[in-house]
Amino acid sequence: MSDMMLNLDCSGSRGPCKDSSGSNKHKAFNDRRQLLEKKGYLNKKQNQHNHRQGNKHQGPPPWANRPSQPNAAHNKSSAQTQNTHSKSSYHIPSSEHARGVASKPASSTSSTTSLTITVKNSTHPEQSTSTITPGHQPPPTRTVAHCAPVPRGSAPFCNPLKYLAMDCEMVGTGPKGRNSELARCSIVSYDGDVVYDRYIKPTNAVTDYRTRWSGISWHQLVKAMPFQHARKEILKILAGKVVIGHAVHNDFKSLSYSHPAVLTRDTSRIPLLNQKAGFPEKDVASLKRLTKALFNRNIQTGKKGHSSVEDAKATMELYKVVEVEWERTLASK
Repeated sequence: MSDMMLNLDCSGSRGPCKDSSGSNKHKAFNDRRQLLEKKGYLNKKQNQHNHRQGNKHQGPPPWANRPSQPNAAHNKSSAQTQNTHSKSSYHIPSSEHARGVASKPASSTSSTTSLTITVKNSTHPEQSTSTITPGHQPPPTRTVAHCAPVPRGSAPFCNPLKYLAMDCEMVGTGPKGRNSELARCSIVSYDGDVVYDRYIKPTNAVTDYRTRWSGISWHQLVKAMPFQHARKEILKILAGKVVIGHAVHNDFKSLSYSHPAVLTRDTSRIPLLNQKAGFPEKDVASLKRLTKALFNRNIQTGKKGHSSVEDAKATMELYKVVEVEWERTLASK
């Protein structure tokens, strides 16, 4: 290329031509430029230069807008994120199935999702299915015990508040103490808690305290409550309750009172108890014998006589042994 830049007009001369030096240089420049343009060198350089100048004002080059391909780790992370936002997981503990209560969703979604839970209800089939919406707190579930039916006028046997056991101790009045009058009354709850326990002063003078059986002596009746006053308190407690007693008709007699038959349970007249204790069905077993046979526990021991509280608790325990079967038998009748 250096040969191209030589001055062609000054042939035979070793020095430059002074007269046409400017035009020669211009011509040489043009010839060189035309040659470079033909070979494509000048066009490529100009295009690159023009692109650099244009990029300063026209923003990023076209290839900058091409979408980049994410790597494998990014794809896996994106897939996990999409799966997390597209699913809502619900977990219902097995202990809550019968309540029909669902736990809160593990992840929230933009759309509302409802969960339908089916709970079997033998009493009201139409209320067996319930729908729960995530984020909505369902009302508290109230559990209602379904009790076996009992005779009209009596309370359900599964309600402990309706059940009381009573035992009374009597002393003798009149000639030779032949007449029995109330001297102590004890009432316990279904759980064996003492509801009432008082010494009661008989209307007539006591002629036989019967301490060996009643456990009562004269000093316990000195400041005892008068019979009429105690009777009002006792009948108020027994009203509307299922009263359990062993030969309880004797206790009612001492109170001059008659309790409704459908609310009375006499453990001395339950063939089922005798069967469980190993006694003949028609045998009238004492409270002491039944307690020993069924619970292997001794009551009414010692020289101080009986305790009406102890006897009432033992009576309630005997009743519980046959409660369900006895009540179902009464309901069937």
